[in-house]
Parts: sequence; C-alpha cells; structure tokens
Amino acid sequence: MKIKQILLLISTILAAVTANADNAERAEALSKAIAVKPYLPPGEDKMPDTPFGEMVRLGKDIFTDTGKHAEEYVGNGLSCSNCHLDAGRLANSAPLWAAWVKYPAYRGKNKMVNTMEQRIQGCFVYSMNGSPPPSDSKEIKALMSYSYWLAKGAPTGIDLPGRGYPKLEKPKKNPNFAHGKQVYGENCALCHGEDGTGTKNNEGYAFPPLWGTASFNWGAGMHRINTAAAFIRANMPLAKGGSLSNQQAWDVAYYINSHERPQDPRLKGDVEATKQAYHQHQCRYGEKLDTHLLGNKNGG
Repeated sequence: MKIKQILLLISTILAAVTANADNAERAEALSKAIAVKPYLPPGEDKMPDTPFGEMVRLGKDIFTDTGKHAEEYVGNGLSCSNCHLDAGRLANSAPLWAAWVKYPAYRGKNKMVNTMEQRIQGCFVYSMNGSPPPSDSKEIKALMSYSYWLAKGAPTGIDLPGRGYPKLEKPKKNPNFAHGKQVYGENCALCHGEDGTGTKNNEGYAFPPLWGTASFNWGAGMHRINTAAAFIRANMPLAKGGSLSNQQAWDVAYYINSHERPQDPRLKGDVEATKQAYHQHQCRYGEKLDTHLLGNKNGG
C-alpha cells in the first residue's frame, strides 16, 4: 500500500472516531438538557372519558385510598399517597411520573431487575404490610394505567427533576433520640398523634400512623433513617416542606424509626440473622433501645 493511501486510511479512521465521539458528546448534552426541563403531569381534568380513562381513575382512587379500594392486599392503615404526596404528582415526593420513566431497573433491595409492576407489588408487601396483587388483577392494571398516564409525554430513561426524595447531606451531629422526640412533639404529634399511631376520622385515617401495628413494616424503604429524613426535610410538616433544618429532619427520622412496627416479611428465623441479611444500612432494626431489641416485637 502506498504512503498516500495509508495516510488517507488513517485520516478516515480518525475522522470516524472523532465523529462518533462528537455524536456521543452531543447525545449526552441533549440528554442533560432534556433532564433539567421540569415535567408537569397532566391535570385530573385531562383524564379521558374512555374505558382507559376509567382504569386511570380507578388507579388514582386506589393510590389515594388504598385500604378502601385494594382492601384485600393491604395490612395496615396507610395509602400509597402517604409517601407519594398529591396523589403521586408532587415533585420531590417520589412522584409516580418520575418513577415510570426509569423502569425496568436494577434494585439492590432484591438484587434483580424489577419492572414497574414488580416495584408496585413490593410496595404492597412492605409499605402496606400486605400481599402483592396478582399481575392480572384490576388493582395492578389500574395502578399501572395511572402511572403511565401521569408520565404522558415525559422523556424516558432519564432522571427527571423531582424524582424520589432530595438527597440530604449527612448531619453535623449524629441523629439523637431525645432531640428527635422534641422535634416530633413540636411539629408532628398534632397530626400523627403523641404515640405515633395516627389520627382517624369517620372514613379511616386522616393522618397515617408512623409506627405501631398499623404502620409500614421493617422491610419498607421508609424504615431507613436516611430515606425518612429526606422525605421529611422536603415535605413535612404537611404544606411546610423545608421548614425543618437538616439536623431536625435526621433527628426526627431517627426518633420515628426507633419504635416498633410490623416484622420484616423476609424474617430469617431471628432478628440478628435478618439484620445481617437485609439491614446493613442506616436503620435501627436489630439495635437496642434501652433494653429492648428493635424488631423483636411485631408492632407495638
């Protein structure tokens, strides 16, 4: 091969490599540009008057009053909207629309790729302390339809602003039970009760129980102190999100999650074995509170 031909070949290869690199950079830049654009879910008045719209409406009803509309699969006093505020619409409150566009996804919790359907079923097992609705049940079809509809027009495969709960910086001081109790009494007890068991009205719980037999179990994501602190800092007290300091959010999350609740459904014979298998994160499961071993009593 002549020198000119060799040089031409090299220049062609370099041009292709450069073009691919430029395309990759442009694609990444475009992805970031899309990701920073806020997403607004459609208003409830936009639900279609069709059979699909009826399923979407049922999904919203299940989401906001889960014990009433999915009673067979619920084992406590919570509804989905207790942790995903404004019927799953509110940014920085783990909104449904931001979750929908990120699934299927690998989850460290069960070390496998989960579909959105499996993610919802897991919430019933842990957050609702119940059982997973079958894949072909009207409850799953309705919740999937509602999630899909809320994400209508959203770009898929990227982290939309407002997804999950905003990550908190580590507290300057270790979370403190006594300080958390004070924060709880001043900011939370009015709605959730001095004993954390929630407040009821004629239709059920007006404000959900945060511990005890009617709350989420030790396998739910909210039993993690960092997760609860992030949710509280961004969203609590209700309609006053951001009013607590970073330290106050950590302290009150520590206090709330230092109380008994229903057992982790993955119990492996005893608390210590279960702690070693599933609770190597920021939580109090399997730790002592005075002389009591947390997780060793089912609920209150």
